[in-house]
Amino acid sequence: MTTRRTFIKKTTAGTAGITLGGLLVPQMGIATIVGANDHINCAVVGVRSRAKAHVLAIHKDPNAKILYNCDVDDTIIEAHNTWCQENIGYVPKVEKDFRKILEDKDVDAVFIATPEHWHAPMAIMAMQAGKHVYVEKPCSHNAHENMLLVEAQKKYGLKVQMGNQQRSAATTIMAIQDIKNGIIGDVYKGEAYYSNNRGSIGNGKTIEVPKTLDWELWQGPAPREAYRDNVHPYNWHWFRTWGTGEIHNNGTHEIDICRWALGVDLPDTVTSFGGKYTYDDDWQFVDNQQVTYQFADNKFITWTGHSRGIMKPERPGRGITIYGSKGSIQLDRNFYKLYNLQGNPIKFEFERGASATTNTRGEGQLDVNHVGNFFDAIRKDVSLNAEIKDASISTMLCHLGNMAQDVGETLKIDTTTGKVLNSANAMKAWKREYAEGWEPKV
Repeated sequence: MTTRRTFIKKTTAGTAGITLGGLLVPQMGIATIVGANDHINCAVVGVRSRAKAHVLAIHKDPNAKILYNCDVDDTIIEAHNTWCQENIGYVPKVEKDFRKILEDKDVDAVFIATPEHWHAPMAIMAMQAGKHVYVEKPCSHNAHENMLLVEAQKKYGLKVQMGNQQRSAATTIMAIQDIKNGIIGDVYKGEAYYSNNRGSIGNGKTIEVPKTLDWELWQGPAPREAYRDNVHPYNWHWFRTWGTGEIHNNGTHEIDICRWALGVDLPDTVTSFGGKYTYDDDWQFVDNQQVTYQFADNKFITWTGHSRGIMKPERPGRGITIYGSKGSIQLDRNFYKLYNLQGNPIKFEFERGASATTNTRGEGQLDVNHVGNFFDAIRKDVSLNAEIKDASISTMLCHLGNMAQDVGETLKIDTTTGKVLNSANAMKAWKREYAEGWEPKV
């Protein structure tokens, strides 16, 4: 019988390697196949917040184990180790440099919950090392990385799931099937929204890097900047060097479900209005935004993002409404509500287990479902609920929303590539500048 370790050795023997970030990573052209007992060894990278949901979901699978916790901040690692002991009953091995994890042939899957500038480069490096990848949304920091991710998955043949976990919600899956069966007639509009009341991030001061933090590795593929006291561990979301703003941070989820419900891919046009209206601080994105995506057949999606200021009249913190010629459907991570044209309730369905909606972890039953689907894809080659080829399209819509906002124009889109046809200024944001030696290549 071919053992799991023997199989991996055979598949890596004689293969080429790729150098990225100063480390030689073994390159594989086919997916790692787990052993006869279907055991899956995992590494979780970036463990402060969202990763807690990953860990709990992995732990729900009796035949999966976390071999490594990885983070560049010793303080975060120490706290996470304590949390692991209390919540999963053991402490995985600790590694500060994720590249060393990629050298370990016992690791089958890498879960990425780092800052967003790391998502695509790390996912590509993991695939080149023969690892399956679960990458948090958004899957990329810029549109160019979307294309690289799809190309890498096709080249290496590994499973790559994006963490837009509502794709694995039983009630949302039910709603999409009902929509396909005509329950609300011809669908024409998807309304996505998010509402929060984030405070000021202040005006950062350049200070000495904490001794517990590897700031060089934290920056990784991003151009180098001095360490400031209001960036790490969370506010990087609102700086363009590392983050992508609220439309990516949260809008990716709801925009994705709207796109799925309407059966659309890339839009014909994108228009965005908004601005930064609250606090004189270092926040570099809009804090209130309205984006409209126009598609073929007169379908459209709107995104309303209120980062600072709760939406009124009172609504849930986030959600989706799908409108059709015969009624509407309201969705969030925990329910499906069907209404007729008069707004009267017809059917309510609820998830068996609740999921958080607006905290930074977002943990719950949907993570268990989504990670379970990822593991089933590895073990049994079932279809992924959020395979990267499709998930990257939803991420692309968010990039286009930011691009339209930045240039103040209605963008005309090539619906094959996602590239902007009428604005050279918008296309300047298609690709970022990378730190020397860190630009991802497939």
